Amino acid sequence: MKIAVLADEKLKEEILSKNISSSIVWLWMESFDALFREENAIAFFDLQFKNDKDRIDMLAGLLPRPVIVNAVPFTLENISQPFIRINAWPGFISRPLSELAVWNDNSRIEAVSLFDQLEWPFRLVPDLPGMISPRIISMIINEAYFTFGAGVSTKEDIDKAMKLGANYPYGPFEWAGKIGLGRILELLSVLSVTNKRYTISEALVREARNLQHNN
Repeated sequence: MKIAVLADEKLKEEILSKNISSSIVWLWMESFDALFREENAIAFFDLQFKNDKDRIDMLAGLLPRPVIVNAVPFTLENISQPFIRINAWPGFISRPLSELAVWNDNSRIEAVSLFDQLEWPFRLVPDLPGMISPRIISMIINEAYFTFGAGVSTKEDIDKAMKLGANYPYGPFEWAGKIGLGRILELLSVLSVTNKRYTISEALVREARNLQHNN
């Protein structure tokens, strides 16, 4: 069974670290065009997905074969295609369970069948912006930036306090570094439109812009 995947090296390593069925042949694509033109795959992972109409239209051309997209901030209702969403933020694929969201009952059956064949443990979650884990972690990171921006403590001390006091595997700033502050800002920007709980810290916005400028 051949699966075509467009992913960076970090996500590739995470996939290969999982105990996937030995019957799977991974086809690692070097570009989106290569993914789109692959004819032998029975499913496609676009883990570098962008919410761009042209890209979405091209991915739709791969249907009815399963198309799995790394679309954490964007719902399938927003995308308007029966893809399968996966939480593929850095560090999340290597976790014991992956979060999936589906379009409808047919997509649910398709997702369950595919991931069962892959022997890839998963959990179906509602088709909401941010799914579950990214929502929670983004809020924690945002609150940490509010605390840091107010001059209450240093990043290092906040990270230390959250690891020792809440038993988190990473502190919020460590998490932000692993995930990428741009991804956090993108999700919070979507969530804050309808929920003031996700109003973005000015310190987070400032740092994200500085990082983008420097890159």
